[in-house]
Amino acid sequence: MSLEPRPGILDIKPYKPGAADAPGIANPVKLSSNENPMGCSPLARSAFEATSKNLNLYPDGGATRLRVAIGEANGLDPDRIVCGTGSDELLQLLGRAYLSPGDKVVQSQYGFLVYRLVAMQSGAELVSAEEKDFTADVDALVKAAGDDARIVFLANPNNPTGTYISHDDVRRLREALPESTLLVVDEAYAEYVDEPDYGTAFGLANEYDNVVVTRTFSKIHGLAALRLGWAYADKSIIDVLNRVRGPFNVNLPAIDAGIAAIKDTGFQQRSAEHNRQGLAFMRQQLGGMGLDVTPSVGNFLLVHFPETKGKTAADADAWLTSKGLIVRPVAAYGLPGALRITIGLDTDNRKVADALAEFMAA
Repeated sequence: MSLEPRPGILDIKPYKPGAADAPGIANPVKLSSNENPMGCSPLARSAFEATSKNLNLYPDGGATRLRVAIGEANGLDPDRIVCGTGSDELLQLLGRAYLSPGDKVVQSQYGFLVYRLVAMQSGAELVSAEEKDFTADVDALVKAAGDDARIVFLANPNNPTGTYISHDDVRRLREALPESTLLVVDEAYAEYVDEPDYGTAFGLANEYDNVVVTRTFSKIHGLAALRLGWAYADKSIIDVLNRVRGPFNVNLPAIDAGIAAIKDTGFQQRSAEHNRQGLAFMRQQLGGMGLDVTPSVGNFLLVHFPETKGKTAADADAWLTSKGLIVRPVAAYGLPGALRITIGLDTDNRKVADALAEFMAA
């Protein structure tokens, strides 16, 4: 072929989402993508349906009404918010805007796979800083960043481990990084966290002009199908992102459903409480089987399996799939001995626990 892409593009392995099918089984239980098992806000669904009457119209290119609603809900300046097709798009826009070939990008050891894609798309070098107990290590991140990192990505809480670092540690990280380094704090699962030492990085974004905080509507709001996310940062960064994003990157149904979702605090609270109970149940059940479970504040658990033949993570995954229970292998993250299991409905959590109990006892 005479037409070749830019060097490095063909080295990228496309992101592989969580599986949705179990061969030979109708209506399997999907617990592979950290989706909200409670669906979405009824108000968001109604808003989406109402918008279907206006599908012939272009959306507001700046998603102004949605940014105002997000700002009101979080006490933030709407002019410092940009919306995107999921937070994934915003992460990639940051790479497009701020990375050049040869630049250094830093993440924690088990960071979200999209960070690697962002780096590779720009021809940048990705450096992973070792974690402690599957948790980001500020000192390791600072050392890896040195004085020349262009972007440091921190998922807090992290996917796929479910662990987090305190607000004080996030501040310590920002203060230890050079002014020339952009700190991107990915808070996709922040709404699930109720730990007293956890805090959003919005305040740091107000204080520093080189901090970006990203959020998503895919998790606690249950709008994964609409692909909707947002970022908060200094106006200088928002201006840059608005220059590189598409002119109508957020569709009208997503805007209207997002406005309704952000206002439905009752649904958010019910989702968070359901998740707290589900985490506790699954932790107790799986721990009782002798499985090692990494403490999680997200809506999923990282479960570690023995290396014993017949009891490995791959064996467990095959067993669960045969029962119509789909979870997420995480070998791509460097965790071949673990599975990530989304917290589902109570009945689905029980099915997974019972199936794994049978698997471990066999």
